[in-house]
Parts: sequence; structure tokens; C-alpha cells
Amino acid sequence: MPIKKILIANRGEIAVRIVRACAELGIRSVAVFTEPDRYALHVKRADEAYSLGDDPLAGYLNPHHIVNMAVQTGCDALHPGYGFLSENAELAEICAQRGITFIGPSAEVIRRMGDKTRARQAMIDAGVPVTPGSENNLSGLDQARREAQRVGYPVMLKATSGGGGRGIRRCDNEEELARNFERVVSEATKAFGSADVFLEKCIVDPRHIEVQILADDHGNTIHLFERDCSIQRRNQKLIEIAPSPQLTPEQRTYVGDLAVRAAEAVGYTNAGTVEFLFTGNQVYFMEMNTRVQVEHTITEQITGVDIVREQIRIAAGDPLAYRQSDIRHQGFALQFRINAEDPKNNFLPSFGRISRYYAPGGPGVRVDTAIYTGYTIPPYFDSMCLKLIAWSLTWEDALERAKRAINDMRLQGVKTTAPYYLKILDDPGFRSGQFDTGYVDAHPELLDYSEKTKPEEIALAIATAIAAHTGL
Repeated sequence: MPIKKILIANRGEIAVRIVRACAELGIRSVAVFTEPDRYALHVKRADEAYSLGDDPLAGYLNPHHIVNMAVQTGCDALHPGYGFLSENAELAEICAQRGITFIGPSAEVIRRMGDKTRARQAMIDAGVPVTPGSENNLSGLDQARREAQRVGYPVMLKATSGGGGRGIRRCDNEEELARNFERVVSEATKAFGSADVFLEKCIVDPRHIEVQILADDHGNTIHLFERDCSIQRRNQKLIEIAPSPQLTPEQRTYVGDLAVRAAEAVGYTNAGTVEFLFTGNQVYFMEMNTRVQVEHTITEQITGVDIVREQIRIAAGDPLAYRQSDIRHQGFALQFRINAEDPKNNFLPSFGRISRYYAPGGPGVRVDTAIYTGYTIPPYFDSMCLKLIAWSLTWEDALERAKRAINDMRLQGVKTTAPYYLKILDDPGFRSGQFDTGYVDAHPELLDYSEKTKPEEIALAIATAIAAHTGL
């Protein structure tokens, strides 16, 4: 059944991205917004736009209200984007009940893969290697101690319903385990509404590799190769790369096949991502993201596949437009999350008015954003201003193109992470293509701290992070 009108249950650059896909497909787009987003770009660009109320966050997080809005505005489909309610099984269920096509997997798959212990068991059953750890949720600290002794320190305590790098604590010994257990339980309860936590062996400084998959309702599942997300800080991704400069062709084939096996094992449909940890030649399943990823852009750049367009086609009941043999990758693409944060001041959020913005361009450069000159970045959401993507045929040329693009950009009025990325791009360790998740901590000299963050500023940053429910 063709889709004619889509409600976009999100904001910012991903909402703008979906609006563009709708326009190319001849589908009407409906934006929703809360008061701080009244003048946001996704509101300006969509065919129609409707208010969800004054509360900055509540409107975006109310599945009943959002589906009611879809029905009232004559939409026959809903795209959740990423963050917010994108991995909310209740939203998918309500859509089904109200006759709205949910552009994503089924509620059951979302629920199953959102529960990390159920997801682990599903992967074990499918023969996909998982990190050693507890088979089920922990009953208490005593069980956590026993499991930690069994798998060996260091270990990771994780919220079962977690995501976006939240609800995770590393424990190097029994004292840290005891100190962090209640903290993780508390974080899980506040952030995800569930006190369930589990334990895994901590793979120290692994490479973080994720594989993009597409699956339709006709039994077809393919992968679009991998992305390297190892450059991250406190479990939050900063730079993503496709394909990984670290994998051999054999490793690339192996992890791609694992991702397809994982998706088929749970009956997955639509776009999704299977995330793995690499250490040496060992590969471990980490989690599955049942939505479009922030970094889908770089996969589009190296394969030529419009992932958001395919999401909509799959939801409409069409078979995949591609077979696995059709998918090729060419060159390298890097995505930089340009955040409104001050790298010299412990990445303190820098919300405010954009006094000047000039987007970089030229061959192989793409920018996904929702900001513009005069736009005020509100303090209620994630601090990402834009995603800057640079592509070229070789790794070395892609690095130089990325440097040129960042230098071309003009973004004034707030402090951003752009200067930090320029330092990374000049670092021999990064340019070698051999790095892991410990890269940022191992190179404090690149941050060049010039100020000491005041306690009240740290408190503000923490409060802002808690308020930002857009897990990325």
C-alpha cells in the first residue's frame, strides 16, 4: 500500500532529513514541535507543522498524543527518527492499533532487542558470539559479585533497557562494583523506567564496529557494510568512519554475515544496526539499534543507498531494491558530530544564538543540519549542531578533505567541537587508521584545557544531559 503522508515524530536534523526523503518520493510530510522549536528548520521545511504543546520535552515523548496527531492530520505513516520514541515498542503498538504504518521494525522486535539480556540470549541461540557475562538480569549486588568473579575484572554494569551511552559503569575491582551498583540501578530507573541491570566482561579499549542492515517483509536481508565508531568520549560517539580502515576484507565479510544472521534470527524488518566489539581477532555482539542511526550518512556516501528512502519503501510493503550482490562500497567517508560544546572546558554545553553560519561545500562534502544564522540552540535537547561528512576515494584524501571542510565552515555565537576535530585529523595515531575506544583518553594533549570548569557549570551540564532524552 503506497504511503501518502508521513508524520515525523522527531526534531532537528533527522526530521529535516526525513522531510527531504518524503519530498523525493512525492509524500507529504508533517512536522510536530514543542514551543522551543516553533522556528526550527524542520517546522519550516515540512509541508505541514503542528504544535505538541509548551513543554520542551513532554510532547515529543507522549506516544498517544503523537499518534493522535498523526490520525487527526490524515497521515497514514509515522517515522520516529532516532532518539526520543524511536525504540519505544508502545509507540509501534499504538500505531498498529490506530492503522498508522510505523516506519521501523515490529513492536515485539523493538521490545526484544531493547532488553539487553533478551537480545544477548537471542544472539547466543543464533550462534552470534557475545561478551561473557550474566545470563539474566542481576538479582542484587551479591550476584553481581559472583558474576564478576566468574568472568574476571574489569567488568561493565549496564542498564538492561539502556542506550545512548547512559546507564553504564566500568568496575575494575570489587570495591568499585559495590560503589557503582546502586548508581547504575538509580540511573537505569530514572533514565529508562526500569531498575534491571546486567553485567558483562569489560573488553578493554576495543574497536567499536557496527553494521548497517536492511530487511523487508519478503524474507530479504542485506548489509551495507560497516562503520567504525571507535572515536568516542564517555561512550558517546564523536567521529564515525565507513568503512573501517582497520578491518581486513575477511573480517569485513565475517562481521557483515554475522549482522545479517542476527537480524534474521529475530525476524527484523526495516533499517537497523548491529554493533560489535573487536579485540584482536575476537568479535563480540554488543547490541542492536532498532532505528536509523545518526551516522547513517557515511554508509549512504560509500554505497549510494538512500537508507531513509529504503525505510519508507520497506514500510510500504515493497521488497528491497537491492540484493547483497548489488552492494559495493567505494572510498572512505567520515562523519563529525559538530556539537555546541567547549572542548577546552570539559565539553561544557554552549547553547545560544547562532550569530553566523556558513556551511562548507565542494566535492565530497555533505552537511546534515537544522541550524541557520539567527537560530537559537535551546538547552533542552542534545547539543549537536550539525553533522559534517567528508568522502574521498582514499583514506588520506578523505582526511585532507575533512580538514578543508571544517576550516571552510563558519559557525559563530557558540563554541563547538570543530577545533578539537582538526587536532585529531593531524594526529599521526588517528591518521594511521589504527585506533580504539581508548583513543580520546589516551590523547589528553589534543584537548589543551585552558580553563578549569566551575562546579556550578558542571552541575548545569549534568542537568542538561539528564534533560536531553535524545539517546544517540
